Amino acid sequence: MTVTRRDFIKCSTATALVIGFRLPGADAADTFMPNAFVRIASDNSVTVICKHLEMGQGIHTGLATLLAEELDADWAQIKVEPAPADVTRYNNLMWGTLQGTGGSTSIANSSQQMRQAGAIARAMLVQAAAAEWNVPAADISVSEGVVSHTPSKRHARFGDLAAKAATLMVPWVAPLKQPSGFTLIGKDVPRVDVPAKTDGTARYALDVKRPDMLTALVARPTRFGGKVKAFDAVEAKKVTGVVDVVEIPTGVAVIARDFWSAQKGRYALKVEWDDSTAEKRGSAELLAEYRKLLDKPGLSARNQGDAEAAIASAAKAFAVDYEFPYLAHAPMEPLNCIVEIGADRCEIWSGSQVQTADQVAAAFIAGLKPEQVTIHTMFAGGSFGRRGTFGADLVSETVAVAKSIDARAPVRLVYTREDDIQGGSYRPLVVHRLRAGLDKDGHIVGWHHRIVGQPLSRDALSNTIVDQSTVHGAVSLPYAIANLAIETHAVSAGVPVLWWRSVGSSHNAYAIETFIDELASAAGIDAVAFRLAMLTQQPRRAAVLKLVAERSGWTRALPPGRFRGVALHEWADSHIAQVAEISLDKDAVKVERVICAVDCGTAINPDVIAAQMEGGIAFGLGAALYGAVTLTDGRVDQSNFHDYRPLRASDMPEVEVHIVPSQAPPSGIGETAVPPIAPAIANAVFAGTGARVRSLPFANQKLRRA
Repeated sequence: MTVTRRDFIKCSTATALVIGFRLPGADAADTFMPNAFVRIASDNSVTVICKHLEMGQGIHTGLATLLAEELDADWAQIKVEPAPADVTRYNNLMWGTLQGTGGSTSIANSSQQMRQAGAIARAMLVQAAAAEWNVPAADISVSEGVVSHTPSKRHARFGDLAAKAATLMVPWVAPLKQPSGFTLIGKDVPRVDVPAKTDGTARYALDVKRPDMLTALVARPTRFGGKVKAFDAVEAKKVTGVVDVVEIPTGVAVIARDFWSAQKGRYALKVEWDDSTAEKRGSAELLAEYRKLLDKPGLSARNQGDAEAAIASAAKAFAVDYEFPYLAHAPMEPLNCIVEIGADRCEIWSGSQVQTADQVAAAFIAGLKPEQVTIHTMFAGGSFGRRGTFGADLVSETVAVAKSIDARAPVRLVYTREDDIQGGSYRPLVVHRLRAGLDKDGHIVGWHHRIVGQPLSRDALSNTIVDQSTVHGAVSLPYAIANLAIETHAVSAGVPVLWWRSVGSSHNAYAIETFIDELASAAGIDAVAFRLAMLTQQPRRAAVLKLVAERSGWTRALPPGRFRGVALHEWADSHIAQVAEISLDKDAVKVERVICAVDCGTAINPDVIAAQMEGGIAFGLGAALYGAVTLTDGRVDQSNFHDYRPLRASDMPEVEVHIVPSQAPPSGIGETAVPPIAPAIANAVFAGTGARVRSLPFANQKLRRA
């Protein structure tokens, strides 16, 4: 497709396609940097500037593919480096004036931007060659990093033309390729981050070492909302390597010359906590309070027709409750951050997910302006939402520690696994009640869904504003039901909550898709056919459901001891259906095979998409089988992977991914595979046992083969 100048101005306002912009280090006369996203050097290297955090999801490869496609670069010459923290150039177009990564928005918000950046650079290289060779630009072609004029048999590499191109006026817009001309988009190009992650040269924040750097660990309250009443650092300071013990707003920091000294010092530290304002309720008490609210009308999130009347007059009526526990993010790389403060500057090295929030928080604590804060965005070993906190907790704590010692040395703050699992932020504890009515022919005539949980928006605690994170995936119910109502209760609890991979869809998809399955069974209709009958106005969703049914052999009999279930969902404008095939060993569920069909618009890198489907299935499967953070008297019971069990290699099923061909704009894939896996398993469990699982995880249930 092509875009007009008006279209381009609309999509790039305050977005970083900056004319004549140069990054620090790009001042060489022979370096060509026509905008904020690409730099071409005389050595023929093409460096793509990536505004989104690479945390394992393959975004460096995806964004580089988009730009390299329109540039007609040779993939072997592509390098990627993270963008600096600068919201005026690198904001997330779907978030407004924020630079950050999340919500599976990276490709969707950047696709046109990166393609246009590459197209402009290509046009300028062609113009430079035309001027150099004194030939019409229309007679010049570009392929795999080589600019050619076939009639005169002249060729030049990008690097040969960089200096000349850098002197030219940058055009506002350049034409984009038609899909038929793609050479990289839609192909399995090698990931750009794999070589460095394979040979150990990839740099994470933990790999950064600054001169005279100190390491800090923080002793935090054992209950959320607790405060330091008093502390005794005498024994802690006796530990070799410990240089200071200081109180900061979130606890007491032990600062040492290395991690192990800081850890030993923290063990020796004595802290008396003031729990007068702390959360003292455990999971059982919170659940009891939540269940009471299921009996009360909530705030309307969506209402059409008259659900109550339709259910009351239905031939058959059904009501079910569901419960979902708190869940930790538990990324593989422990959270860590380095801060170095000078008289008029602050430098940060971190796997920063929301650079703008980190920059503003650091500036406020350090007494600087945001533009005086430099963030070096490093590779991150996972996040799943944990790094995208409201108050930039990791950076805020690290800056507070550095400031507490008068910024006399750079400070690295490290969270141990126990620190994060016992004192982090969680997917909320949530309860649901769903009610529905079927007519005599088995059609759903009424649907009522009530959700009770902690909101991610503090404004929602007034219960006058719907917390969209709570109802995400519920208000977008795709099925054609004339009468439906969706309500929510926002409850206050002292446990910190945060978006978790797929946010509200992580529990809403389970409640909806298992209840739909239950209604299909009650109606005596095949589960796939039951759904398809309500998707006549949803062709893309129907297509993934049909595809997964076909590829899973839905209508064919399974071998003895195998059972299957299906689930459908939408996340970030991507449509997905999964069929889980399971076996049962006493009380345990063994997921043998998962077939996944996904429509995510234009598939930029099919191999990356498949990897994200596999990774999302593994992540959602681990949570469904084992995931639960529980509290007793306000304290978290779990502490590490021995009691907050992740998915293990022996648990991983065979996964088969099918991508629906599409020329629609690319949409999100980072979280898309998570919501449907748990309900697909639950529906397979019903097929094998006749029992419905109404609370997670599966490991807590007593399942028997029918």
